[in-house]
Amino acid sequence: MGAPATLRAAAVAAAVVAAAGCALKSPPPREDITAQALPNVRVPESWAARPGTAGAAADRWLASFNDPQLDELVQEALAFNPDLRVAAARVEQAAAYVRLSGATLYPQVNLIAKGSLGADSSGVQGVGLFLNWELDLWGRIRAGREAAQMQYVSAELDAAFARQSIAALVAKSWFLATEARLQKANAADMVAAAERQLGLAEDRLRVGIGDAYDVTLARASLATYRDSVASFDLAYQQALRALESLAGRYPAAALAVPAQLTAMPGPVPVGMPSELLERRPDVVAAERRVAAAFYRVEEAKAARLPRISLTAAVNTISSDVFVLQNRDNPVWSLGAGLVAPLFLGGQLRAQEDIRTAEQKQAIAEYGRVGARAFAEVENALSAEFNLAAREALLKQAADENARALALADVRYRVGSGDLRAVEQQSLALYASRTALLRVRSERLVQRVNLYLALGGGFDAATAAPVAAK
Repeated sequence: MGAPATLRAAAVAAAVVAAAGCALKSPPPREDITAQALPNVRVPESWAARPGTAGAAADRWLASFNDPQLDELVQEALAFNPDLRVAAARVEQAAAYVRLSGATLYPQVNLIAKGSLGADSSGVQGVGLFLNWELDLWGRIRAGREAAQMQYVSAELDAAFARQSIAALVAKSWFLATEARLQKANAADMVAAAERQLGLAEDRLRVGIGDAYDVTLARASLATYRDSVASFDLAYQQALRALESLAGRYPAAALAVPAQLTAMPGPVPVGMPSELLERRPDVVAAERRVAAAFYRVEEAKAARLPRISLTAAVNTISSDVFVLQNRDNPVWSLGAGLVAPLFLGGQLRAQEDIRTAEQKQAIAEYGRVGARAFAEVENALSAEFNLAAREALLKQAADENARALALADVRYRVGSGDLRAVEQQSLALYASRTALLRVRSERLVQRVNLYLALGGGFDAATAAPVAAK
């Protein structure tokens, strides 16, 4: 039998032996992982904060705010945000690890050539083709490949959740920057009102029906409101810089935001709590890391068993210095090797224990992420209902304070009231308007938090449910 035929026969035999090796075990299902990771959690049929709107959790939530400028800024952040570029690089790294971990499932072929020239050379020339193939009888290599594959999937899911998080952070920062602009305008209105009150107090002092106390009080109030304007101006600039940094721009505080907060979108479907662990990308990523840790344990177990490798070589050698027998015919050889660990000072057992502990850690991490996901949804739902009730109350308070201030101002002008009542009512109006703006902005922020907590996609590209494979 010639060398090529012998090599083909050996390859076929090796493939048959490899196919007869043990099949890989499957990682634990989600239900078992959840039972281990969240042993004290009993998932209800509906959310505890409020039942919410029936139906599957909504996707494409960014469009619900109906703000094209916000849409453009989110897309800019997705393209240039530095954190997302890091996440994308991690996905590429994980993909390369998958290719690397599965490489040894195939024969390793090397070509070695030798030649020499000169007086000190041996005069020997040759070329050889060498093949080595470890038979994965116990699944060690396949387990390593599956672990890398699960790590890659988790990296992809982490990157997807990072994109959702950046989109949510841009939207929340957008609303907060708009609120800062409105708060600054509200403080500026109070400055204008305080300037009018100061002018009136000075006029009354000149004509002899006022006193220096009212003038001093009016000046103190004016300084206080001017300080509020300066404070909100700083907050506004910082909010703009935060947005520009998210978008990968230079933080020059030059971004323009709307002069009004966007309208609150309608009710959002929230789905059922039992669906959350299957929907949120970060939770599914944690589950895939449990699977990766499981395969690492299987890899460590298989490493304690013997390794069998097949080898083959074909080479030819010639020399100008001396005559070699059969110099025109190639030399070929076949062989097999067995490596069985007998005593390594407990290294392999320790490695298995390490991988087992890593699997326990991955399960605990899954529980931590899952518990956080439930809490985030419940908190966002609770905040949304609470803030809706508060907005109605604060709107009423702001309207009543505006009417009371108008009456107090009239009474002061006609001499039946003093400036202190006007100042007190001005402060009450300012406080109620400030709180109303804060609640309206916070409602939008909490709506974004709810979308993110539910794992909803923000655009068409992320609207499909996350695959758990």
